[in-house]
Order: sequence, then C-alpha cells, then structure tokens
Amino acid sequence: MSILVLTSDTLIGTPAAGNIEYNGQFYGTDSALSRAQMQRITQGTAVASTSGTSIDFTGLPAWVKRITVMLTGVSINSTSNFLFQIGSGSVTSTGYASRATYFQGATLSGGNSSAGFIAGNFGAANTQSGAITLTLLASNTWVATGYLADSGSNATSIGGTSPALSGALDRVRVTTVGGTDTFDAGSVNIIYEG
Repeated sequence: MSILVLTSDTLIGTPAAGNIEYNGQFYGTDSALSRAQMQRITQGTAVASTSGTSIDFTGLPAWVKRITVMLTGVSINSTSNFLFQIGSGSVTSTGYASRATYFQGATLSGGNSSAGFIAGNFGAANTQSGAITLTLLASNTWVATGYLADSGSNATSIGGTSPALSGALDRVRVTTVGGTDTFDAGSVNIIYEG
C-alpha cells in the first residue's frame, strides 16, 4: 500500500482506495470509495512543572476523543493532592465524580473529588510519574483512568467521570486540590488523538 501526500488547499472528489494524508489529517478509503477521516496521535509541548500553581494545555481541536496526560518527576511544595481538570472555553471545576485509591507501602486508602480527577500526593519531597487517560464517553462527558507512582514506595490508581461540558473539550489543567500549591520539579506533557 502506498501513501500520497497532498500539498494543495483543496481536496477535490473522492480519493481512490488507500490512505491519503491531507493538511496533516489522514483519510482512509475502502473499495466503495467512501472516505473517512482518521486523526493521528499528536504530541503537545512538554511543560516544565517547576513553578506556578497550574499547568494548562489549551487550544485542543474539537475532533479529540482521547487525551493522555503524562507526568515525569513532578512535585509540589506541599502534601496537597493532584487534580486534573478539563473544560470547554474555561476550566470546569465542579460536577466530577472521581476516586483515587492510594497505596502507601502496605497501607491502602483513598479520596474523592467533585472538583476534578483526583490523584494522591505523598509529600513535598516525593515526585510523581505516570499517566492518566481521558476518553470521550458521549455528549462532551469524559472518563478518566490512570496510575501514578512516586519516588517513594507509594502509588495512586485513578478513575472517574466529568460533568457534561458546555461544548467540545479544548483544554486540560494539572493543578492541586485548592489550587494554591506550587509546582517545583518535573515536567508534564499530553498526547491527543481522534
């Protein structure tokens, strides 16, 4: 199978069977010459989580169906739990149903949040690494799953659902419960796909 890259601004007619890349988007066709758009996986720009109280990724395209938020060596200056929030036009901070299960050595505990998708934090000296995946369920409602491990012997398992957003998701925020604690180490990035 071959791939044709189009460089013009206009796609005229229906392409022949195969795969076509057009303006950065992929189109797949079948033998009946119907055309369906497929989205590639797009990586954001990594953001150093060394200052500030939140990290925002904005301008996400309306076709996004799944987002993975990745953390490496992320730390804040307190024991406040991490919070992942989404939004359309602005960040939504109410209406979530999220739960995190914390594994602190041999001790199992947990926490809930309606302000975002919650994740544990086990001390200002520890760093968090891992990923959470946000997936569009329907009608601008998103679900989250994920796992973060820290530099100690602790970990967090994450799950939950968002409220229905007012429109297509266009932003993701990484912050803390209360939103006032400061990031002081690591980096955060996202990948998104249709």
